Amino acid sequence: MIDDAYLWLEDLDEPAAARWVADRNSETLTALGGEGFTRTRDAIREVHDSKDRIPFPVWFGDGWYYNFWKDADHPRGVWRRTTAEQYRHDEPDWDVLLDVGALNEAERENWAWNDVTVLRPGHDRCLISLSRGGADAVVVREFDLVRREFVAGGFALPEAKTWLSWIDADHLWVSTDFGPGSLTSSGYPRVVKRWRRGTPLAEAETVFEGDADDVLVHAVHDPTEGHELDVVIRRRDFHHTERHLVTSSGELVRIDVPDDAAVESHRNRLLVLLRSPWTVGGVTHPAGALLVTELDRREFTVLFRPDEHTSLTSWAWTRNHLLLVTMSDVRTRIEILTPDTPQWRREPLPGAGEFDQVRIVDTDPHNGDAFLICSEGFLSPATLSLGTVGGPVEVLKRQPEFFDADGLTVRQFFATSADGTRVPYFVVGRDDAGPTLLTGYGGFEVPMVPGYSGVAGRGWLARGGTFVLANIRGGGEYGPAWHRAALRENRPRAYEDFAAVATDLVARGITKPERLGIRGGSNGGLLMGVMLTRYPELFGAVVAAVPLLDMRRYTKLLAGKSWVAEYGDPDVTADWEFLRQYSPYQNVRPGRAYPPVLFTTSTRDDRVHPGHARKMAALMLELGYDVTYHENVEGGHAGAADNSQAATMDALVLEFLWRRLTETAS
Repeated sequence: MIDDAYLWLEDLDEPAAARWVADRNSETLTALGGEGFTRTRDAIREVHDSKDRIPFPVWFGDGWYYNFWKDADHPRGVWRRTTAEQYRHDEPDWDVLLDVGALNEAERENWAWNDVTVLRPGHDRCLISLSRGGADAVVVREFDLVRREFVAGGFALPEAKTWLSWIDADHLWVSTDFGPGSLTSSGYPRVVKRWRRGTPLAEAETVFEGDADDVLVHAVHDPTEGHELDVVIRRRDFHHTERHLVTSSGELVRIDVPDDAAVESHRNRLLVLLRSPWTVGGVTHPAGALLVTELDRREFTVLFRPDEHTSLTSWAWTRNHLLLVTMSDVRTRIEILTPDTPQWRREPLPGAGEFDQVRIVDTDPHNGDAFLICSEGFLSPATLSLGTVGGPVEVLKRQPEFFDADGLTVRQFFATSADGTRVPYFVVGRDDAGPTLLTGYGGFEVPMVPGYSGVAGRGWLARGGTFVLANIRGGGEYGPAWHRAALRENRPRAYEDFAAVATDLVARGITKPERLGIRGGSNGGLLMGVMLTRYPELFGAVVAAVPLLDMRRYTKLLAGKSWVAEYGDPDVTADWEFLRQYSPYQNVRPGRAYPPVLFTTSTRDDRVHPGHARKMAALMLELGYDVTYHENVEGGHAGAADNSQAATMDALVLEFLWRRLTETAS
């Protein structure tokens, strides 16, 4: 039995918990409201609602440019499409397929857009996923792209965490909540079924069942003509996955590659990105290497080999070529690879600015060799370009400047962590630095890269603040090894890295502890909680958004069990020994000089339970600490369901930090 005086705050249906949240929200809005907050919120709302933003498109292979868009006129958003020619115009003629706000009004619901899956090759039907208030759980409905309406009597699924894939016009792969025993201990589906149109879901054919302690099981269909594939995917934990080809007879044949590798097929080829060393064909390939072979062969060609500075970030196929995005000391570039023997040919695409990042927006791997790429940096608004392999690359759209960058600079430094590791970080601002905002993540092999933010620009940089992005271990900035260095019992290395960056900022004279604020969300929220409780003397204010904080109970809350491979299992004695050393909720102590802290979360977050933030805030308030709390009633794990909510949440965070850091220094 765990002694936890605030366990009742985990109950979302508990009236006392709802009253507690309402009282905290009222206190926060009263305390942070006023002219400064309103001015910041309105400036941020203009960024979110700007009609001059780039409407980033998605290609489904039918020649249209699809886009989901929110602005002041459409707070819940519209799903729309336009032609390639119209998209080139400053104001394209958009064909609106679904207005989510109008749907909400008609159905008296609070739907938020989640996702869409278009049927190939017909492109006349799709499956639209909608969530209540932005949660991960969705309802799914079939939609007719010709008639622009939901299909009466078509495929439909009730609210659940669902994965699905078209097989053909009359069949789907479905993984969802089929009833008792059909979910994993993480709350995701563990059963895959083949569902035929016109039959009850309960009668769908079961093709594969995973174990209760798996994270997730689902299936996908690749309809590429002449290369059709069906694959059942079993995620045993967050970092290990089994993949099984479904033969024409229904037999499942496991794909023989390491289960911690990332794998993707394209026509007759198989890509394998290694996350640990692998010996095959008498050759040992390092973690981070990208290999390719033909599906029916075991002769691998190396397409990318990492070094201590360079890692592979992402890739995308065109019909005949492969685009690779690599990163060297957190600076990205794109190469085009062309199949050849014995080595593939490669050609670099023109680069972006020194600290700008370039990414692949989309390709059409079924119909041609066109690609969309985007480049942006801290001070460089996004530029969207269209190219074709072997042809020119032309600019299609440029994002407007949302703040005045004159006098601002971007610099990269390296801090030395406790074990001697060099940790890169970026500093954006002026030489005469005002309050400094430091952020980081450090988990799940997710890299943190430079990007343009009108929100941070208007709400922080334009006011004279300095912004800092830390590339700590646990992330993916240097590939699998950088992530693995802070896995499970080694997690404190990520925290030491972040503390080292904070210390280095002060040593370089960029800021002072009382002028240094920090902000992070989700796993980054856990990072903030550890900084608060383990390194309080380094910071003047802390913001933890949708955070994990109670590592004793995280596996009991919503999707928490799925992260055991990342953090460890608190129910295993040896794991709890290292988890308890840093778990923020268990390490709050009376009489410490903790900096002021703001916790934000969402009642509709069905990934990281709001109980983490609630309990931590309640405990610290009981001990008399300076704690501010705000819980949005919608928004899911993103924290906000529309632009108004997003602007309010951003303004609360930035106003809290600005006040605490300037008041402390005065």
